[in-house]
Amino acid sequence: MTFSMLTFEPATKTLAGASATGNLCVGGWVLRADSSAGISASQGAKPSTLWGEDVIGQMAKGVNADDAVQNIVSGDEGRSYRQLAALDAKGVGGIFSGSENLPIVDHIVETNLVLAGNILMNEHVLSTMRDKFAESTGEIANRLIDTLEAGFEVGGDRRGIMSAALLVVNQALPPLSLRIDYHEAPLQALRRLLAKTQEAEYQDWLSQLPTRD
Repeated sequence: MTFSMLTFEPATKTLAGASATGNLCVGGWVLRADSSAGISASQGAKPSTLWGEDVIGQMAKGVNADDAVQNIVSGDEGRSYRQLAALDAKGVGGIFSGSENLPIVDHIVETNLVLAGNILMNEHVLSTMRDKFAESTGEIANRLIDTLEAGFEVGGDRRGIMSAALLVVNQALPPLSLRIDYHEAPLQALRRLLAKTQEAEYQDWLSQLPTRD
């Protein structure tokens, strides 16, 4: 019921992710991140928030994303109804896609990039998102919304979408966590919300906040 993308930007050491779904509150259910460890998207027909949190914990201990994902999912008897994507702070990705997330469950793992989707309309959603992200320019947050829109335009979640979210973390910056929990046009609403955070007054306030660095 969800399509997501996770990315790592080596030049700025930024981890970022975006998700959209045909259910409520995708940001609260799916995305987790730690700027020093990695980022995750835990989703599926019967998603586990525990998976998303636990895989971050493993990556924080130095386990690479691929091994961390396998460690988390192996002991869960309900794993066939779930999907877990993770990307660590070195750009290594990991994925598990449960077979019961029908009719179409898919994933793509490349260096610095993981895409995951379930209950998709067709097989072109994730490849279209990957291609759109590769050709886009500008700030990572705007590029991720462009990518979600591209996925939606070729089918996205087979039920349509009602929520969308964006998460960006960096050791030198405050986290950016934006969520549209219920909306008739959540991607447009998410873009408007992002634009508000990019206004000068808000950016000046952000510059005064503590960061890990």
